[in-house]
Amino acid sequence: MGSIQIKNSNGRLQLVFSHPIINSDGKTINKRFYHSTGYDDNPLGRQQAMVLAAKIQRDIDYGEFDVSLSKYKPAIPLNQIPVVSSSSTKLDLLALWEQYVEFKKNQVSQSTYAIDYRKYRNHIASLPSKNLKDAVAIRNYLVANLSPNSAKRTLTNINACCNWALKSNLIESNPFSGMAKDVQIPKSSRYENDINPFTREERDAIIQAFEESKLYGYYAPLVKFLFFTGCRPSEAIALQWKHIGDKFITIEQAVTVSSTGVTVKKGLKTQSQRRFPINNQLREMLELIKPIHCKLDEFLFKSKKGGIVDFGDFLHHAWRGYKNRHGSHIDGIVTNLVKQGIVSEYRKPYQCRHTFITLCLETDIDAKDVAKWVGNSPEVIYKHYAGKNDNLQVPEL
Repeated sequence: MGSIQIKNSNGRLQLVFSHPIINSDGKTINKRFYHSTGYDDNPLGRQQAMVLAAKIQRDIDYGEFDVSLSKYKPAIPLNQIPVVSSSSTKLDLLALWEQYVEFKKNQVSQSTYAIDYRKYRNHIASLPSKNLKDAVAIRNYLVANLSPNSAKRTLTNINACCNWALKSNLIESNPFSGMAKDVQIPKSSRYENDINPFTREERDAIIQAFEESKLYGYYAPLVKFLFFTGCRPSEAIALQWKHIGDKFITIEQAVTVSSTGVTVKKGLKTQSQRRFPINNQLREMLELIKPIHCKLDEFLFKSKKGGIVDFGDFLHHAWRGYKNRHGSHIDGIVTNLVKQGIVSEYRKPYQCRHTFITLCLETDIDAKDVAKWVGNSPEVIYKHYAGKNDNLQVPEL
């Protein structure tokens, strides 16, 4: 299973794998681990070992591996594990999910594996019951505790997991079949109605708050750039000084999040590259943040420690806020502005893009030009933003 091998050692199953550790000299070395599962080498033991291997592999991928191996010991003492036939083995939903994700690991994008699958795993792990017999109760719990969109997506993925388990002869039936269809998404949650731009005054207030923040002031240039260009956050974070010309910014790459961290990939969501014109407002901002001894491969926007920006940290700390280890909520910049009544309601950073597009249309800039700047088609601009501007008319062709 992945990089973890299951081997027979004197009739018992053993997991063998390598993982880097820091030795007593402070150096990073690659250590070979031999972890005895305590399971006998029979069909049931193999199945249990596969679940344990999937758990370890998941922790390795997410950077949560316990080098002491203590968290991977069987919950039941080895001499108390009941001997049952493989046909009567009942795997709970979390165990099935671990195996399913391991199966899908090389078939999905790195960001899907590292972000989406981890999110669904957390939803499954928080369930009061993970028994497949409680499928209806699980559905009701997800609907009651998640947004309709999140509940529907989670049930869709659980259904896919159970379909795979059914084909793999791990379960006899899929109790989640068709359940996702029962969850209705309100119109306000759909993409067409997700465009909720900030006003010009709200935009300026957010920028000012970031600039004046002692904690998150280093994010101010990124926030201004998002508002002034309509650039997707993943594209903005990937910009390097070699992409900045005298008149244009060349946008040709984006960051993705994988199990190994943040990486940069060539190409954009809908095109290979595009150019964005530099106006005086943007030029002034770029000149202020450009290092004296600038290297072409340096990123424009940097984290507090000088590395590439972690958008998750930006969103969950600087923009929105977070819960500390004591359970208290620490407000982010935008959340705090909402509480002060300066911003009407909380909105995600992607609304910076919608704000730019909307403000462009309000100043009667042609939709075709706006589409070219932000990497959309004119049809998308007309379809999703026309309702935000009473003066925008679809031309008669």
